Amino acid sequence: MSDEDLYDQSHIDFLEDLWGEGFLSPGGADEVGRVLDGVDMAGKTILDIGCGSGAIACLLVDRYDAAHVTGIDVEDPVCNAARTRAAAAGLTDRITITKVTPGPFPFDADRFDVVFSKDSIIHIPDKAAMAAESFRVLKPGGMFAASDWLISHDDAPTPEMAHYLKMEALEFAMASPSKYRAAMEDAGFEAVELVNRNPWYAEVSAAELAELSGPNRAKWQGRHGAEFIDHQIEIWTAMQPVMTSGEHCPHHIRGRKPT
Repeated sequence: MSDEDLYDQSHIDFLEDLWGEGFLSPGGADEVGRVLDGVDMAGKTILDIGCGSGAIACLLVDRYDAAHVTGIDVEDPVCNAARTRAAAAGLTDRITITKVTPGPFPFDADRFDVVFSKDSIIHIPDKAAMAAESFRVLKPGGMFAASDWLISHDDAPTPEMAHYLKMEALEFAMASPSKYRAAMEDAGFEAVELVNRNPWYAEVSAAELAELSGPNRAKWQGRHGAEFIDHQIEIWTAMQPVMTSGEHCPHHIRGRKPT
């Protein structure tokens, strides 16, 4: 493990315990289904940006019948976990996990039918470059379908948001819906759609905080350590004001590459 890894094994274990085995972002398989609602995955080649520990790659093959999923991430712990999960599921012939470095994708143009990401491109500061690269590697007619954590405006974060981001310490690079739309349209995508998921996660995150800090707190501390869980409670507590205000606004993002 690198000293710079944001998601070490302790974080992977905690997030999977909270959000489901193999999932490092909220909503599990149900939220993946909502991101992909209406997108035909059967027999398609998929690029999964920020594949995490691999549950979604397996899900795309098992439930959505993708022909092949190429998962990319930038850290060894999650890539290793994803490879292990794909092997355990007997899916190594249909899932490839590749560690990449930040920057252009290491793939030829017109390679994939679908570019997918679940709450991972928050770590990519240059949304315009991300959109342009996604457009480049998509086949004509291909779809971009992702979820990401956005900030509701283009101004400096409020003190509440700045405090939350400091507590997370995960190098979040939030963009506004307007910047995302411009990035997608400037890259060439058509039928760009953004759906605000703040009302959903405001409710879910409040329930997560209650789970971590309520009667089950000792159970979580026993599994992951008191200091670790106490810090997670601080993070989730800092999140609540910006969820309530709407400044923190997870979105679904869609776009199609013209034929």
